Amino acid sequence: MERLQKLLAAAGVASRRKAERLILEGRVTVDGRRVTRLGEKADPSRSKIMVDGRLLEAEPKTYILLNKPKGPITSVSDPQHRPVVTDLVQEVKVSLRPVGRLDAATEGLLLLTNDGQLAYRLTHPRWGVEKVYQAEVSRRPNAAALRRLRGGIALAEGKTPPARARMIPRRSGHALVEITIHTGWRRQVRRMLEAVGCPVMSLRRVQLGPIKLGNLPRGKWRRLNPAEVRTLWKAVAEPRKAQSAADREPVRTNRVTRPARRQDVQTRIRRGDLPTKTRTR
Repeated sequence: MERLQKLLAAAGVASRRKAERLILEGRVTVDGRRVTRLGEKADPSRSKIMVDGRLLEAEPKTYILLNKPKGPITSVSDPQHRPVVTDLVQEVKVSLRPVGRLDAATEGLLLLTNDGQLAYRLTHPRWGVEKVYQAEVSRRPNAAALRRLRGGIALAEGKTPPARARMIPRRSGHALVEITIHTGWRRQVRRMLEAVGCPVMSLRRVQLGPIKLGNLPRGKWRRLNPAEVRTLWKAVAEPRKAQSAADREPVRTNRVTRPARRQDVQTRIRRGDLPTKTRTR
């Protein structure tokens, strides 16, 4: 027995959040009974589950790696009739949904799948799957800027968690920065770099968890092989542990601790913070 919204997501009908909306709107029935509340469970092997009058049929699990070009938005449809990423994989005859988001101007690795459970774990902060981006910037960041990126940047949502940031050597062109993060805030990499005075000219995602973009041409796609799917599941087998202080890059300082001044010591004695010697006559 599985929760109904989980079954709908796993079948590729909708994301889990949209599946919950379908249930609340009364568009789902189980053995002819309309379900309108969350938490209901069903067994797809025994029950007849229908969405908008259509029988729920489990699609074969499909995993697509797309090298997204600039232009399409990361969605399956758009009321403004803009191009969407699913237009690029029309040959795949299953209900694919993008895993996470890349904005219209960002290129690179984008996974699409009808495996709702895997997509959920890959995008939820609890599992903290790492994402690697390469950004061409108009100004080369100095050592201080790289330290700020690694330590966290104050954005509207709060301070970004520690990241990895390094320069990628190149012989010509603009400076290229590689940033590895495990959160997915809106336009996060662009805003982080803008905050340190290095506006992004172009941005590309090159890795998601253990999956790398490689030399897949822009705008093309391929299916993940079974070994790659296993590595993805292995990457989300356990929730990400909270980062300890030992994992963070040490903070170096040249400040020398000075001995306390006599006046400070006398003040602490009067307050009772320091013991005084008993004098005998």
